[in-house]
Amino acid sequence: MNIEQLHKIFLKSDSVSTDTRKVKENDLFFALKGDNFNGNKFAKNAIEKGACFAVIDEEAYNTSEQCILVDNVLKTLQELANYHRNCLGLKIIALTGSNGKTTTKELINAVLSKTYKTKATIGNLNNHIGVPLTLLSMDSSTEIGIVEMGANHLKEIEFLCSIAQPDFGYITNFGKAHLEGFGGVEGVIQGKSELYQYLKANDKLIFINTEDKKQKELLKDYHNMYRFGNTTTNDTVIHFKEANPFVVSTFKNEVIKSQLIGSYNFTNISAAIAIGNYFDVDVSSIKEAIENYIPSNNRSQIIAKGTNKIILDAYNANPTSMKAALDNFAQLNDTYKIAILGDMFELGTDAAQEHQFIADYATSLNLDELYLVGENFFGTNAKNNTYNSFGTFKNSNKLSSIKDATILIKGSRGMALERVLDCL
Repeated sequence: MNIEQLHKIFLKSDSVSTDTRKVKENDLFFALKGDNFNGNKFAKNAIEKGACFAVIDEEAYNTSEQCILVDNVLKTLQELANYHRNCLGLKIIALTGSNGKTTTKELINAVLSKTYKTKATIGNLNNHIGVPLTLLSMDSSTEIGIVEMGANHLKEIEFLCSIAQPDFGYITNFGKAHLEGFGGVEGVIQGKSELYQYLKANDKLIFINTEDKKQKELLKDYHNMYRFGNTTTNDTVIHFKEANPFVVSTFKNEVIKSQLIGSYNFTNISAAIAIGNYFDVDVSSIKEAIENYIPSNNRSQIIAKGTNKIILDAYNANPTSMKAALDNFAQLNDTYKIAILGDMFELGTDAAQEHQFIADYATSLNLDELYLVGENFFGTNAKNNTYNSFGTFKNSNKLSSIKDATILIKGSRGMALERVLDCL
C-alpha cells in the first residue's frame, strides 16, 4: 500500500492513535515500537476496541483484513504526516530553542486563534513522533499550524523540518540545554540553527528577536526576516515595563498585563505579539490573548499553599533557565524568600561545573533559605542544605515548618520537584 492509498484511509478515520489504552472508535492505529514495548502485539486489541485499521510492520501479527503491513511503522507515520501536510497546503510556523518553546508556542496559538483557525502541538509532543501526530491533527479547516520542535542531538531539527516543511520559523534562544547530546553550547547553536538553515535554503521567513545578539550575528546576511525588539528600527516594537512578579509590556500604546512571572518570559510574550502583528491580528485581540493566558503543567505557575506563595517552575531546568529564574526571584520584593533547586539533567561532562556554578550563584544572592536537591548538587562544595535525593530532603522535615514565605521550586523533569507541594 502506498502513502496516497493510506492517506485516503486516514481521511476516513476520526483520528490517529498510537496507544491502545486511548483507542477510540474509527481510529487509525499505528503500532509503534519502543525500547520496552512492541505495538504490533497490540494491533489486534486496537481493532477489537474499534480502530478501523492497524498499521503494523511484523508479518506475524498480520491476522486481519484490517491490518496494513508496512516495512516500518514509524517511517510510514512520518511519511503520511508529510504527505498530509502537503495536501493541506496550509501555513506552518515552526519554533525551537533551548528554553521557553512550549510557553511561546502556547502564546502564539492564543494570539493567532483570535483571528485564524489554528492547530498547535499539544503539550510538548515535539519529537520525531509528536511532530507527525501534530501535523495529522490538522485538517482542511486549519489555516495556520504551529509546530514545536525539540531536539537533544544534531540533525534532529533538520529531520523534523523535512517532515513539517515550515513556512515560518523562530528560535526562542540558545542555552545550556542537552549539552550531553549536542556536545556543548556550540553544538546547541548548530543543532537549533538547523531550523534557520532549512528556512534560508527555501527562502522562508524568519522571525527574529533583535535583542538576541547571537541570532542577529547568525542571520546578518539573510534578507527574509521579520524583526521585533524595543527600538523603532524593528517591524514590531515592544517595550518591557516590569515583572513584579507578572510581566507587563507595552505595544502600540497598549499596556499588556500578563499572568506570566519572570522577566525571561518577556521575550516569549514579545514573540507572540510580533507574530500576531505580522498576521494582522488586531491589537485588542493580541492584548486579550496574552492577558488571558494562564501557565500550567508546572511552568512558571504561582500557587498559594497555606501561608506560602509558590513559584512552581519544575517542568524542566538547565543552567540558562535556572539562572534566569534565580535572577527574577532575587529581584522580587517579597519579604522571606526560599529557593528549592533540583538537579539539571543531560549536561554530560559539564554537569559538575554547571551545578557548582548554580550552587555558587544561588548562594551569592543571599536568599533567606536555599535547598539543593539531587546527586549533582550534593556533589558540589555548597556548605549547607544539600540533599542527595528528594526522599532525603523530604525526610529532613525542613518543609513542614515553612510559613509566610515565597518559594521558588525549579529542577529538571526527572526530579519531579512538584512533590514539594505535598510536604508544605
